[in-house]
Amino acid sequence: MIRVLIVEDQKIMQKYFEYIILQNPEFKLVDTVSDAREAVKICNYSAIDLVLMDVQTFHNHDGLTAGKTIKEEHPGTKILVVTSLIDPKVLERAKTGCADSLWYKDHGEDEICDVMIRTLNGEHVFPDVTPNVELNWITSGEISPRQLEMLRLYICGMSYSEIAKKMNCSTSGVRWNFQEMIAKAGYSCKEDLIAAALESKLIVTTLK
Repeated sequence: MIRVLIVEDQKIMQKYFEYIILQNPEFKLVDTVSDAREAVKICNYSAIDLVLMDVQTFHNHDGLTAGKTIKEEHPGTKILVVTSLIDPKVLERAKTGCADSLWYKDHGEDEICDVMIRTLNGEHVFPDVTPNVELNWITSGEISPRQLEMLRLYICGMSYSEIAKKMNCSTSGVRWNFQEMIAKAGYSCKEDLIAAALESKLIVTTLK
């Protein structure tokens, strides 16, 4: 019997994952919790084979940090991150010991079930790239990774000059990249670009 823990703060997704688990006679649903920190506590006193882990959980607690803790303390427990956050940093972090696999919520039930089984069998299943989202006239894939990092740093509170220093370029170069992103996407100002990036979950800065 494969013991499964679901970590998800949205009720509709909780029910969806519970349905998937309960349909398979080889799975046993141990619990469903909304807080990633609670998942760490449960794994400390219950034998869990697979954790379906959201990234942005209750109180914005970080599922990736929880996943890393669980994997360090309980190496036999598999962590499958299932998220709607398309921020490339999420995928990047997941691959650095925070999860065994990662998949996106908008994929179908059959795909997620397949990833669960492959993860339990010892595979590491990660998408090659994050999904694209629309940003007015363009998709997020038309923004370079370097430009996206500049946008992230600005949202995190850095000035153009601080971004330039961190990324080893000129302040005018940072300004030019922002102007290009704004013009390419068809926004009227930097604030509109930032709002779109946050609303689409292309950039996430609220995880604790």
